[in-house]
Formats: sequence, structure tokens, C-alpha cells
Amino acid sequence: MILSSLLKYGFDRPRPDLVAYGTRIYTSSFPSGPAFMAATVYFTVGIMLARSFEPRLLRIFIMALSMLVTLAVGASRIYLGVHWPTDVIAGWAIGAGWALFCSTLMVRLRAD
Repeated sequence: MILSSLLKYGFDRPRPDLVAYGTRIYTSSFPSGPAFMAATVYFTVGIMLARSFEPRLLRIFIMALSMLVTLAVGASRIYLGVHWPTDVIAGWAIGAGWALFCSTLMVRLRAD
């Protein structure tokens, strides 16, 4: 959340004005916080769960499900008109990077 807030403050990109919002939104648009958090949480949990099962098909299913949920969250942000597509892509990229960092750290800690 801190990283997302710092990036929003640094870029200070206005939100799309394509639709009328039901409430006043005070945060900047870039990167998408929900897309960032969805990628972080669902990819991290998906990686951890996938590593704990042996059948390859089950691991693929778990990762596909985590990707599907993450994609749905990002697509909803674009559909609702509260983020530009690049905001969502940046949120996904940062969240996936964080999940990969955590996964790598987990592998290294298990090796010791």
C-alpha cells in the first residue's frame, strides 16, 4: 500500500473523466491500487499454493485461477472508468514483480 501511494503521489496522473463518479475520488490514477493489490495477493498465494502440490495440472490450474481473478479485477477498473488501461497494466506489473520477489525469497529461505 505504501509503494502504491508513493507512486500515485509521484506520478499524480488524473483519473479518466469519461464517466460521472458517484463519489469524490481524491487519489491519483497511476498505478491502479486494486490491480496492484490483486496481483500481489493472488499471485503470491497462487505461487505458494502451486508449489505445495505435486500434480503439474493442478499447479497450472491454481496459477490460471489466480491470473483470471487478477485480470477480472483490472478489467473491472477499466470498465467502471476509474482507471486508464496503462494504470491497470502498471498495477499488474508491479504486483507481479512483488509476487516474484516474494517467491524467490521463499525459495532461497527454504534452501538454507
